[in-house]
Amino acid sequence: MFEPNNSGLDSKFTRRREVIFVVLSGLFLGSLAMLNIIGFSRMFDFSFSIGKFDVPFILYAGTLPYPITCLCTDFISEFYGRKRANTVVWVGLLLNLWVLFIVWLGGVLPPIPEMLESTGLPALDDDNYVFYAIRKLTFGGVAGSMIAYLTAQFVDVKVFHFLKKLTKGKMLWLRNNGSTLTSQLVDSIMVAVILYFWANAFNIPEGQTVLGFLTIVIISNYIFKMSSALIDTIPFYMGVKYLTKYLDIDPLAEFREENEEVLDSATENSSDAID
Repeated sequence: MFEPNNSGLDSKFTRRREVIFVVLSGLFLGSLAMLNIIGFSRMFDFSFSIGKFDVPFILYAGTLPYPITCLCTDFISEFYGRKRANTVVWVGLLLNLWVLFIVWLGGVLPPIPEMLESTGLPALDDDNYVFYAIRKLTFGGVAGSMIAYLTAQFVDVKVFHFLKKLTKGKMLWLRNNGSTLTSQLVDSIMVAVILYFWANAFNIPEGQTVLGFLTIVIISNYIFKMSSALIDTIPFYMGVKYLTKYLDIDPLAEFREENEEVLDSATENSSDAID
């Protein structure tokens, strides 16, 4: 996959490949850090009505940057392979731990404000209130979502390469959407369940049951992510077409070699049969 078509341009294309890898990794890690920090800091209510039926649709701020993470890992998987994609996922985990450490450190350095027993936060008019409110949400969000994040991202990479191998590099739309939709379903379910039962990140609105509200959150988030995944098929196709030439990488090289080997083997068998 990394063999250039013209060896004289090796250094030029090597630099391009590393720059694009850093850009994709930076977008992935930046989006990941952002979605975990802003996480559940704000809820968006896009509920609507169809005739006499009310359709609840709830999103949280941390959901907004999530689709870009899967698009970035798909690009990395396509051009750099599973190992590099998995490496970026692991770096994402370390980044989460680093965020937790800095947020924890910022909360224990003196002077520590007086906390209210009812909220575990400083008084509303205290200058430190905003930081400790974000700290509380970040602790719950990051700690609770790390399991869901790791599982979903590894599922994304695994399904992407499974579909790529299954279709022998064809049907680009299938591996892009199939891997993303599968991983995002896993993430939507795990995040909602873990963050409610473990991190207590959700406040159930009055008049709703836990199961009912979690179902609304899961379905709403998955529909948003699914729609984003279907929409990003276009930039993924355009990006693959452009980057294949720009990076001088043929993502289907391994499958072309397999086909050539099969063809050569068939030709040899035919020749032996004639002899």
